[in-house]
Amino acid sequence: MNIIEILLLLLAGFLSGVVNAVAGGGTFITFGAMSLAGVPPIAANATSSISQFPGYVTSTLAYWSDIRRIWRSALLLAAVSIIGALLGALILLALDNPSFRAMVPWLLLAATALFAAGPWLKPKPRPDAKIFGGGSIMGSLVQLVTAIYGGFFGAGMGVMMLATLGLTQSGDYHHLNALKNLLSIVIAAVAIIVFVSGGVISWLHALLLIPGVALGGYAGVWTAKRVPQIAVRLFVIGTGLFLAAYYFVWP
Repeated sequence: MNIIEILLLLLAGFLSGVVNAVAGGGTFITFGAMSLAGVPPIAANATSSISQFPGYVTSTLAYWSDIRRIWRSALLLAAVSIIGALLGALILLALDNPSFRAMVPWLLLAATALFAAGPWLKPKPRPDAKIFGGGSIMGSLVQLVTAIYGGFFGAGMGVMMLATLGLTQSGDYHHLNALKNLLSIVIAAVAIIVFVSGGVISWLHALLLIPGVALGGYAGVWTAKRVPQIAVRLFVIGTGLFLAAYYFVWP
């Protein structure tokens, strides 16, 4: 690894932390940086999961008071998320790099479209609704599909989960976001265990990304107060489209 690749990964980690704090979508940046650095797509996807994990933890801690009230009602969805994430991660490991690489541009386009639609997919506040009234079969099935996607390819998972929880669960936006953060930890943790067991993590790249993600998350608070969220969202969408074009043109 040369100095340019090292600087690229450090910068990508920092930018990822910033955009996650402001608008979400940092996975696009870490995955893209590793792709440009020549990391095979399966390893880039798996390593990106590890680099984003600390952000899931800190986001969940920010909602700790809400999570203390909902964790019992979230157990069923957490169990479903474990199963889905396990299936998604195992499906990824069952593929070879050429097969997964052929899927990546389509996955990136879908994730970019999902991210772009994020503001319109946010659940409307329902403060008078019963908090998480459902352990419905439909809610569990929808969460299973979301968890499979998250275990297989995590980009856009948060937006997808927030949208689906808004359709299947009760509660206002902040309670749904707390549940989304909690389930994101579950999905990411299961996927990481599978990826580590499968030996597809590039630890050197992960060690370069994680400090940048942490610093970027802290700086994101400053950025959020000064940079319009739409500008950050457009940057992430542009990154997603660039990566999709990269994988289409350079197979």
